[in-house]
Amino acid sequence: MAFFSSRNTLQDKYYGLPSTLLFAVGVLGNIIALAILWKNKLNRKENKKSVFYYLATGLTIVNLTGKIMVCPVVLDAYLKNRTLVQINGSHSLCHYFGFGMICFGLAQTLILLGMALDCWLAIARPFIYRKHITKKVGFLVPVTSCIFSLGFCSMPFFGIGKFVQYCPGTWCFIDMKSSEPRHLAYSVMYGTFMGVLVITTVLLNVDIMRCLYKLHRRQSRRKVIGTKAGHDPINGKQAGMEELDHLVLLAVMTVVFVVCSLPLTARVYMGAFTNDANEYYDVIVLRLVSSNSIVDPWVFIIFRTSAFHMLTNCLHCRFQQKKKTQPTDGKGNTLNYAYI
Repeated sequence: MAFFSSRNTLQDKYYGLPSTLLFAVGVLGNIIALAILWKNKLNRKENKKSVFYYLATGLTIVNLTGKIMVCPVVLDAYLKNRTLVQINGSHSLCHYFGFGMICFGLAQTLILLGMALDCWLAIARPFIYRKHITKKVGFLVPVTSCIFSLGFCSMPFFGIGKFVQYCPGTWCFIDMKSSEPRHLAYSVMYGTFMGVLVITTVLLNVDIMRCLYKLHRRQSRRKVIGTKAGHDPINGKQAGMEELDHLVLLAVMTVVFVVCSLPLTARVYMGAFTNDANEYYDVIVLRLVSSNSIVDPWVFIIFRTSAFHMLTNCLHCRFQQKKKTQPTDGKGNTLNYAYI
């Protein structure tokens, strides 16, 4: 699986344009996301900033730092048409790149888990959230995640785990198919830990979406009752749209998170317990892991635009109009003739 070529140049079938585009889009997206977060900070008083704001800011900073520190190494390899090992004649650059890949990837996943847990506690356990979750916690979670990632991902430098160069010679990662038990154990441990974090985050997000959907349905019913009673439905509509926005945002981010993160765990287990040495799959896994920190800020940016809110509002209004045309039982419940 690992790429140990005696040649000094990269393999001809790989080009630097995809990596360059990914780097440019990732940096631009994270910078715009930071600008949006900073604008929200200026528009809010200090006592109104949420824990989620600090978590989102920490995630964006980690993503941007990772892109700036790791991706230029790949671009330099393509520019010089030389592998990472051959650029300086040693494995130091390869070790630097491999450490950056696993460290920033783990820190990002831990912060995403913290964001999911923050949302879940706020919605499903509001009393616990108000009592124990403070702004200090929101600040400490990204810092603690980075410190833990630095310690855990430094183990290969102490003989537990090993960084090796992979095809086409522009990236390094932990050895996922080592014959030495301590290196193989670290690979499986890292892949398993990442998989557990991803699955836990997904389960929390699914439960959050369930709670938001129930809350949205409750708000919609209150709006209907308030309209029949002659009350102003504007405030209820705004609350319902906000919950719907959060629901769609979590659904999209959950799908992206699973698609970009779980293949790494699968590839680690395939390398450890099978003889699969397909270099093409290795490149795909790398690009998927890198894409997570690229797509997340753009998803955040899109969901913060007025155009998206207008589209969501339009779809929501059409759904409500369609629902009003269906017969009801006099209590606001829609009749389904297929079950009558």
